[in-house]
Amino acid sequence: MIRQRAWSAIAYTFFTHLKKKEEKMTKDHVYKQIELTGSSTKSSDDAIRTAIEKASKTLRNLHWFEVTETRGQIEDDKVVHWQVTIKVGLRIE
Repeated sequence: MIRQRAWSAIAYTFFTHLKKKEEKMTKDHVYKQIELTGSSTKSSDDAIRTAIEKASKTLRNLHWFEVTETRGQIEDDKVVHWQVTIKVGLRIE
């Protein structure tokens, strides 16, 4: 839960900065949102990177992301797997 709050704060800060930057640019951009779920045995951060890197191979103009859900699998009292669901914004050309 703490990690999700941290990512939410990071996403909010990033999105706020992005919004201010876009206000300086043109206001005519259109975005499409998609939902992705990345997984990793290393960390939640790695699960996010995995999802974005895989998506970037077939999608263009990935612009921002927001963490919406974080899950993990526990075995023998240890976290053995992470799954992170994110919303990704794509700028439409």
